[in-house]
Amino acid sequence: MTPKALAACEKYNMLENGGAVVAALSGGADSTALLHFLYSVKEKYNLTVYAAHLNHGIRGEEADRDESFCKILCGKYNIPFYSKTVDIPALARQRQLSEELCGREERYAFLESLADELNAKIATAHNADDNAETLIFNLTRGSSLRGAAGIPPKRGRIIRPLIGVTRAEIEEYCRQNGLDFVTDSTNLGDDYSRNKIRHRVIPVLRELNPSFEAAVMRFTNSAAETADYLDIQARSALKNAESDCGYRADSLMSNHAAVLNTAINILLKKYNIQTDYKKLVLISDILKSGGAVELNRSFTAVCRRNVFCIAESVLSDEPEIELNGSVSFHFKGKRVTASINNSEKENKTLVFRTRREGDVFSFQKRNITKPLGKALREINVPSQLRGSVLCLCEGAAVLWCEALGYSEQGKKYVKSQKLTIELSEERCYDVTQGR
Repeated sequence: MTPKALAACEKYNMLENGGAVVAALSGGADSTALLHFLYSVKEKYNLTVYAAHLNHGIRGEEADRDESFCKILCGKYNIPFYSKTVDIPALARQRQLSEELCGREERYAFLESLADELNAKIATAHNADDNAETLIFNLTRGSSLRGAAGIPPKRGRIIRPLIGVTRAEIEEYCRQNGLDFVTDSTNLGDDYSRNKIRHRVIPVLRELNPSFEAAVMRFTNSAAETADYLDIQARSALKNAESDCGYRADSLMSNHAAVLNTAINILLKKYNIQTDYKKLVLISDILKSGGAVELNRSFTAVCRRNVFCIAESVLSDEPEIELNGSVSFHFKGKRVTASINNSEKENKTLVFRTRREGDVFSFQKRNITKPLGKALREINVPSQLRGSVLCLCEGAAVLWCEALGYSEQGKKYVKSQKLTIELSEERCYDVTQGR
């Protein structure tokens, strides 16, 4: 096991000289072997090792036994031990999640918090068997190429030194080093989907190929490399398609379907929108012929006049902020800072708000006043976005609009009362920024 784990650490630069790492320790064979491995290379990397255990509150006395085992194990190797108990069943009901997913979220939240506090990386005991199970699980759900890449050996500060080691090799490592470990009784049954794959599917595939886990690792590594390349191409395609109010549809459509779908996935991920095949097809359709697709309760994909963007479906927290002296506030991911010299103000109320029926905009030097909606339409702001454009208004007269700048009336305030308005972002809408 050790040579494979060391090879993974070197290949993916998992451990740094003089660094620190928090090992996720459940007490099972995998995490016990991981902790022992990190302890064994402590001097090689001048490493500071910590351990963290989350008691899920699911298995009663058995869960308390696991926590006690982990504490004693860490004491044996003089490794600082951190633990936390969470009532996962109650929390899962509150969040309307499965206990499995809720437990995972809480475990990673605990690990991330400790990593921040200790300025450390996070090591988890995912192995080659876990990788194979994840691939099969993802494929049964109609996974994308990224899902076919399995478990990444390294993601941010999360490292997985045992990712190329099989569970059989881990158990042999424990035997050779005299390492005791505990067994989670929930892993013995078939109540969870992953357990069914582990107990029923993997054994059949291993009969077809005794080196099944190694074959899966080669496949997932190849899939990960291809997915990384598509990400690079997709981000380049998005950058090339950028426009003032979103992305040029014709530019996006000029890319290969694989690159286009990856680009759409990237955009949806920015908004925490779950991607599926149906959404990809519908979005591709509106890129060709225009239209709108409701993505969820909060967001809609819109394509009008060759401009594609993701718009908020329902306006929320609509601002109505009076400008009196100076003001600073956040609006839809942007920081708005404004000031005006009120000493010359003639008892007129200036308010930041979104567009309303009857608003008008007077163009500078053109001697033309138009309904704000029409003015926005002429510069290709999609209809779903026009109602959420931020303006500074004096009654129905728009002095400034984030999509149009200062109006003729606004220009007068700039000169006479030193009106200034600044945004944290230059463009009106940047759909790559997310919520």
